[in-house]
Amino acid sequence: MKIFNLLKFIPLLSTAVLLSCGGAGQNESTDSEVPEKTRVRVEEVRLVPVDQISTFTATVEADKVNNIAPAMGGRIREIYVDVGAYVKKGQTLVAMDAATYSQQETQVATLRRDFERYQELYEVGGISKQQLDQAKTQLDVAETAMGNLGENTRLVSPLSGVVTARNYDPGDVAMQLPILTIESMNPVKVMLNVSERYYSEVKVGMPVEVQADALGDEIFEGKISLVYPTIDPVSHTFTVEVAVPNGNQKIRPGMYARARMNFGSNERPLLSDRAVLKQVGSNDRYVFVEENGKAVYTLVQLGARIGDKYEILTGLNAGDKVIIHGNSNLIDGAEVEVIN
Repeated sequence: MKIFNLLKFIPLLSTAVLLSCGGAGQNESTDSEVPEKTRVRVEEVRLVPVDQISTFTATVEADKVNNIAPAMGGRIREIYVDVGAYVKKGQTLVAMDAATYSQQETQVATLRRDFERYQELYEVGGISKQQLDQAKTQLDVAETAMGNLGENTRLVSPLSGVVTARNYDPGDVAMQLPILTIESMNPVKVMLNVSERYYSEVKVGMPVEVQADALGDEIFEGKISLVYPTIDPVSHTFTVEVAVPNGNQKIRPGMYARARMNFGSNERPLLSDRAVLKQVGSNDRYVFVEENGKAVYTLVQLGARIGDKYEILTGLNAGDKVIIHGNSNLIDGAEVEVIN
């Protein structure tokens, strides 16, 4: 009898336990459906004047380059300078073989004596005016040829600068290559390609800051000396030359440089860098804007970084409340609570 009563009691006990468990689970589910609001801090977007500074990659070139070579090939007798030497305008750099010049000099002396004798004969009526003029023409032609040979026998520098290349030694026969290359380095030219959208804003005389990578943080002040009149149809850029004083010759041709130009200022949103997040798997930047208690995902385009803030080019307007704290795990539309 006792066993029979116990068997009747077990099903009732099981039912009570199941009902108890079901009720407990239902209460827990109800509690978890109430999401907690993420506490955030916001920053109101304000427009401030921001300098519109753009940086362009550039290369340094010599202001002037001159290749020292004779008009016609010949044997080199002497080279008076070497690579790295500073030369002055008019300084003799190379002596070529003078045999041809000496022959021409002798011919000129002979023609000059003939012309002087013809003058005496003409004065006494011994020859005609035509014969005298012919003698004078021959002398003039020979003197011009001697002058050209003289210029190509002793080669002088047409500018002050530095010897940057030497292709021959004394005794060599100069052929296609120049004997020496002279480059003027004060000032230097900084060549850069600028996006076509700036074409109407870039003017001759505009100041430019130049920084050469090889010289660290030192800034050199230059001015635009030439704006090329055409735009490259492939890269959509145009070439700009910047003249940079280089009295101490720190900047050298061939250096890689960066040129910064200021295109004035615009009223732009300026936002704390804590608000800006990077989209995983892309280069997009975004922020969360608080609207009516919710976080709204907003793509932005960044401009210059100024201290701990970013210039915002697109995506935000004055008065927007951007979340700067508590934004790391937010999703679009999440409920948020703004705290001070």
